[in-house]
This record gives sequence, structure tokens and C-alpha cells, in this order.
Amino acid sequence: MGLQHLYRDPDTRKALLALLHELINEHETVRMFLEHSSISNHDQYRLQTVIDNVELLTPELLSEVNRLVAGSGHKAAGKKPGVPLPGRCDSFVVETGVHCAADVSLLWDATRCLIRETAKAAKAHDLKGWCQSDRLTRSVRQLFNRVRKTSQAKPDQAEACLNRRQELIERAESMLRILAGEFDRPKCVSAIDDYLYHARLHVDLVDRRLLKGENIPQSEKVFSICQPHARWISKGKAGTPVEFGVPVCILEDQHGFILHHEMMWQGTDVDYAVPMVEATQQYCLQLRGVSLDRGFHSVTSRRRPDELLDCNGLPEKGDSIQAGRQRESEEALVAQRRQHPAVESAIHNLEQRGLDRVRTHGAEGFARTAALSVLALNIHRIGLLLRRKQKKQPAPRRLAALIEIRLASRMAGTGEPCLEGFYF
Repeated sequence: MGLQHLYRDPDTRKALLALLHELINEHETVRMFLEHSSISNHDQYRLQTVIDNVELLTPELLSEVNRLVAGSGHKAAGKKPGVPLPGRCDSFVVETGVHCAADVSLLWDATRCLIRETAKAAKAHDLKGWCQSDRLTRSVRQLFNRVRKTSQAKPDQAEACLNRRQELIERAESMLRILAGEFDRPKCVSAIDDYLYHARLHVDLVDRRLLKGENIPQSEKVFSICQPHARWISKGKAGTPVEFGVPVCILEDQHGFILHHEMMWQGTDVDYAVPMVEATQQYCLQLRGVSLDRGFHSVTSRRRPDELLDCNGLPEKGDSIQAGRQRESEEALVAQRRQHPAVESAIHNLEQRGLDRVRTHGAEGFARTAALSVLALNIHRIGLLLRRKQKKQPAPRRLAALIEIRLASRMAGTGEPCLEGFYF
């Protein structure tokens, strides 16, 4: 738990990766785990190799591993095969490292990154036209400073800023065509292409908002260049009116294991009530009851779970509250609803394992971090169950025999200790 908090610091993250690099190259047991001989094998791994191998852990692979871990956890918890398994489902927002940036600031970020990557590619492939990239960046910065306070910006200043960025976009497009045509698809092409996309997008948004006076819909906005998957989420919570991140929906069983989780890249809770139940029942047929919050309710999410589950703990909302009161007063549903708040403990544990704020770039890295946190929670849960079983075990026979000997000697009046330093 402590390492997750330390890992958010960039310097500490580099130190932890360096420690892992050192273990892989020097620790004999770890090298034997990697199928290296302990006698004459001196192959060394680079740090970038370690990072690349961690990225090979796809979210789909981690989800498959999590299912195996959850199955083993049910055995450790003493769950009998065929016994119905109740669950509880809820969603929470996983924040990203995104600040509330305006479209003008994001246009500046996309432009300076585009200049940097294009100049780097031109230098690597000995192409001309970008040797004065520092001067270009300074000139773009001056234009940005004139319109950064959009309430005070004049139309001619905004138009000059957009025209200058449009010229840079056209130059970068010509450079991209040269790189794609004359070279064998270098790695820099994808980075330049991404920054070109964001530069074109925000040139259009700034033009529509500042020059044409349009109101940009929330669905068309992008809140980060490096983390475009971040969403503007307003749940009306006290103290946090707006959150930038991605909601994650989890389904936990009665033993405290996360059976399934979904990244809510789009949509709301209503759209994920039925898919969560269907996806979990594909590999966990014992799931026969699920409790959800009122926010998951819709006509579809109310009817379809009734066909899949024996006990659908989804409360009614709106005009159907009066009609659903009789159903919600049933003993099984009341017991299920009383256990539902326990899912908040699972959410808190996931936040302690890295899901309070994820700074990983890209949607795949974000999903990988979420899958790793879920897997870590399930493994930790198995450890707790095994520790409890170990504490409940009786004392060893040898210690019990020594206690009996000491009691017998005490009754005889000898008073000798049965163990060094222990008297009864």
C-alpha cells in the first residue's frame, strides 16, 4: 500500500524501476525464475527491456489472471461448489493527472510538442527545414501569451495566432509525408500524427469559439493532449463538483473478491448494469444475485437482470417507486441491500492500490493500471484469508506436550521451566 503512494512521484518511480532492473540482473533467485542458469549465465537486461516487458501485460491478460485468482480465493474462503454467490456492483471515478485547461492552452501544448517531435525527426533523418525549432517555439509562445486570456483577446490577435499555427501544421504535414514515403515507417511518425490531430482539432475549436462565437458542446471537448481519454464528470458530490478521469465499474462478491470490472470510456451507470452481470456470469455461473445503486436503474436494466438472476437488488426510481416498494420489501432483497454499502470498502482499497489518481499516458496504460490494482486487491484478500486460517490453528503438538510436562512437574513441586525463560 505504501509503495503505491510512493510510485506516484516521478523520481521515486524511476528509483523503483532501477531497483527492479538491479534485481533482474543480480538476484540469483529472480534470474532462475527467468530461466537463467545460476552457474555460467551472465546475460544482462537493459532498463528499457524491463519497461517494455511490463507493457506486454495487456488488460485482457490481467483480467484472465484475475479470474483464476478469484477462483482460488473462493477455495481459500471455503466456498462450496454450486452454492449461489451474491454480489454488489458500483462505480467510482478514477482521476487522471489532468488540470482544467482551456482550448487555447491545449492548442499551445499540441503546437510546441509538434514542433519538438518534428524537429527531432528531421535531425535524426538529416532533413532540412526545422533547424530553427527553438525560434519557432518562441514565436508561437508570444502569440499564445496575447490570447491566453480569451476574455481580453482581440479578434485580430486570435486570427494571427490561428494563422501561424495553421502554417506550422502544413509544414509538419509535408514533413510527415516525406518520412512516410522515403523511410520504413519510423517510430516518430505515430507521435507526429497524434500531435497533428490535436493541433487541427483545437485550431477548429478555438476558431469556432473565439472568432465565430459558438458554444462548444461538452462531447466535442478534449481535456488533455497526453490523456485524451479523460472525461469531465460531475456527480454533484460535496467538495468535488467536477472530476477529470474515467469511471470504473466493479462487481464484488460476498467474500470480498472483485469478479469483474469495466472501464466506462463513455456512457453512464445505466449503460453498464446489464453488461456487468452478463460478463460476470460467463465464467462465474454461481452469481445469482446482485445489488446496485438507484443510478443504474432503467427499463432494460430492470427487466434483463430479472431473467439472469434469482435476486435482482436494483431499486426503482422515478414514477415506478410506488410500484416497486412491495418487491423491495421482500426479505431476500432487504438483506441484500443491507450488504451493499460494503462495496465502498472495496473502492477504498482500490484507491489505496493506485486507483485514486492514474498518471499513465494513454488509454491502454490507464486500463492496465486499473487491472493491476484489481489483481493486487484479490491477491491481498487471499493473503488475509490464509492468515486468519493460520491464526485459528491450534498450538503445535510439541508445545502442548511441553506444557503438559511443566504442569505435571509443577504438581510434583519441582518448579523447573519447560522452555527457557518461560514459567507456568
